[in-house]
Amino acid sequence: MGICPICNGFHEEQKNCRLCGEAMEDSGRVMDFYDDYSPYMPIDQMKLEDGYPEDYKNEQCPHLFKCPTCGFDTIIFIHE
Repeated sequence: MGICPICNGFHEEQKNCRLCGEAMEDSGRVMDFYDDYSPYMPIDQMKLEDGYPEDYKNEQCPHLFKCPTCGFDTIIFIHE
């Protein structure tokens, strides 16, 4: 099991919106938005159920990035 550098505050990812070009904000792990208890579940268990089959095997952490200007959002896979 790897450690996500963004979740643990070791690194910040800078992404620009592909629609308007403004800086996007990291909203956290995408699986934390699934239901009320998702943030409290074991990370590896959530990776097996999150709909991204390769994130567990490739040690990636899917983060939701959202543009505060136009509202566009996308999933960025962060290598652990």
